[in-house]
Amino acid sequence: MRKPQFGALPEGERLELIKKSLHYKEGKFRNLEEKPTITQGYSMLGEIWISLTKEFPDTEPNDVLPSIKTDLKAIPANENVIVWFGHSSFFLQLNGVKILVDPIFSGKASPLPWGVTAYKGSDIYTADDMPEIDYMLLSHDHYDHLDYETVTALQRKVKHVVCGLGAGAHYERWGYTKQQIMEKDWGEKVQVKPDFAIFAESTHHDGGRGFKSSQALWLSFFIQSPGMNIYYSGDGGYSDRFKQIAAKYPAIDWAIMECGQYNKAWQSVHELPEEVALATTELKAKNMLPVHHSKFTLARHPWNEPLERISVLSQGKNYRLATPVIGEKVKLNDNAQQFRPWWKNIK
Repeated sequence: MRKPQFGALPEGERLELIKKSLHYKEGKFRNLEEKPTITQGYSMLGEIWISLTKEFPDTEPNDVLPSIKTDLKAIPANENVIVWFGHSSFFLQLNGVKILVDPIFSGKASPLPWGVTAYKGSDIYTADDMPEIDYMLLSHDHYDHLDYETVTALQRKVKHVVCGLGAGAHYERWGYTKQQIMEKDWGEKVQVKPDFAIFAESTHHDGGRGFKSSQALWLSFFIQSPGMNIYYSGDGGYSDRFKQIAAKYPAIDWAIMECGQYNKAWQSVHELPEEVALATTELKAKNMLPVHHSKFTLARHPWNEPLERISVLSQGKNYRLATPVIGEKVKLNDNAQQFRPWWKNIK
């Protein structure tokens, strides 16, 4: 646990600041609504037993996933785009501001070399492929969102990191300066420009990289810019917060929503596809990009089930569904852009 990939726990001035947060109680961060992680009728021991004794088909593809290697450094500054890298990692360029979210380019979602590994074809980007980044956003410090190898490789390219309270301890241990790190509580913001801001908002989840959990706060993000507003859900189970987000930010052009690695047993902290569709309608978003799928197997459902289910559930809804191939440019201002069901016929 002393190895650097496990990060660091907050201490000293950082811990004293955390203790002032309304969301930090009895030695850990808390969700707005306290409820069990395991759904009623299920148990942690039961879930572990099922994982050890049962096999689940098609949890990862045998084929190489299709992908496109977009030259991110060559994208014109006046283009508003998202490029998704699989799972929850994506590059966002908005009004010339370059933002990188939850990047994982090491090919694994584990502190150990034999842990969860990326699907074939899903890991074509590296830290070297990234342009200079104005803001790197972290939703929470789980291994499938905060990757030691990636973060250390990016340090010289990143101007600022925006993360939850406590998570700065990881970055500081990994060589980031205090000037680079911006730790935020729910409801706080980063003023990028006079008319451009990044707001840290709540989600219903947890955090942790070792034996002591919930020492760094988990976030969603609302990005407000001239002519375009984007919401990223981060990880988290369904709650009334989506209605509250819509009331606070009434014009969401794009919602980037967690949709994958779910199970009825841990529905409290990961939404089911039905809840993703409902949450997107409650956000009143014009467009939705589902993420948290197609790179790592962290649940028992077939790898392509999130895309299949959200495609059906999104029919007739008041938002447009975007399902890009890994690395494909999503043109945020192009309402006519078409996306193909690329996951079909992949074995």
